[in-house]
Amino acid sequence: MVERLLSSSPGLEIWWDSSPLVFGDWVAKVVAAAPRDGRARLQEQLSRLFVVQDAARSVFRGCTTNPSLSLAAVRSAPDYWNRRIDECIADNPGIGLEELSWRTYKAVILRSAEMLRPIWEATGGQCGFVSGQLDPRLVTDTEAMCRQGAEIAGLAPNVMVKVPASQEGMEVARRLTASGISTNVTTCFTLPQIMAAARATRQGLEIARSSGVDTSRCRSVISYFLARLVERPELLHQAERLGVEVSDADRKWFGIAVFKRAYELLREGGYPSKLLLCSFRKGPAVNGAMRFWDIEEFSGGDIILTLPPLALELLFELDGNLVFDRDAIHRRPPRTSLDKMLKLPYCFQAYEPDGLPPEEFSSHPGMVDLLTQFCKASAALETHMGQRLALPGLTV
Repeated sequence: MVERLLSSSPGLEIWWDSSPLVFGDWVAKVVAAAPRDGRARLQEQLSRLFVVQDAARSVFRGCTTNPSLSLAAVRSAPDYWNRRIDECIADNPGIGLEELSWRTYKAVILRSAEMLRPIWEATGGQCGFVSGQLDPRLVTDTEAMCRQGAEIAGLAPNVMVKVPASQEGMEVARRLTASGISTNVTTCFTLPQIMAAARATRQGLEIARSSGVDTSRCRSVISYFLARLVERPELLHQAERLGVEVSDADRKWFGIAVFKRAYELLREGGYPSKLLLCSFRKGPAVNGAMRFWDIEEFSGGDIILTLPPLALELLFELDGNLVFDRDAIHRRPPRTSLDKMLKLPYCFQAYEPDGLPPEEFSSHPGMVDLLTQFCKASAALETHMGQRLALPGLTV
């Protein structure tokens, strides 16, 4: 099924939206839940996605992580990670909670990068990247993010630094790119954020080349959160206040329209960044059959789809209903839906290239909500570190 999607889109890359450290556990869970007579075939299909023993043969071309997914990776193998954490405490007398958490977080990124390194090597450094996210609590601290980004990038050559789409994050993306570091500008909910990220990385590449920095293995990715844009309560509140009747299909078409417009503008402008699509929801039902427009409507695109376990499970479940048409990426959403949605200030800001000023990037409702979740995950990782530090017999 995933290979059928790939065949419709020659430039498409499929990434795993989780740590590769949890892939084996996910496969085992999905296979165990399947009907007994179909388990062997399903096992074979899923195993092709990420070939642990020969990663270069994998369908997956990279992976994205964040604090929540890194915490899940630590919790998925408590014996291994608790042993490593305890060794770090013992080897570094007096280590503090923040430093211990940071070292553990980097260890998760490094181990993931090692698993995907064969893909990076087989593709000449074009694929096989692992996105390592900056501390979400630093979203407005340019200097701290630059220092942290350089440190994360230094872990392995196939580590891509995941930078927040705040006004300060754009400067961070520019500086890191100028140093030859690959970046993934994440938490993008609007076209203004996407275009600002594209301009920043292009400027960074120009600076790098003028300075003689090797950029042959430097990639730029921009991540757009489709469902998280159109699911915000602010959208529905505005529609109710303005008397605009908005259907679920209208919202879905709008999320699709923002991405397609960004795709068109980046290609027309010759920007080096590749769009990454994430945050998927199934639907709608068409003639009694459940579809998956959040993926189907981008068939044929030279893009990245980063698929979490749930999205992959849905793709397998809905396989017979889905149509992957290589011209889909160029089809415009219904004008009636778009006109209706653009009556809402929330949607106008997301769709127009200059609809949202950079100083308001950090206060966009979708970004505030997602960064809050990431901050909670970072705090939860520190709580886990604190529990290890408190154990008797360890040097503190």
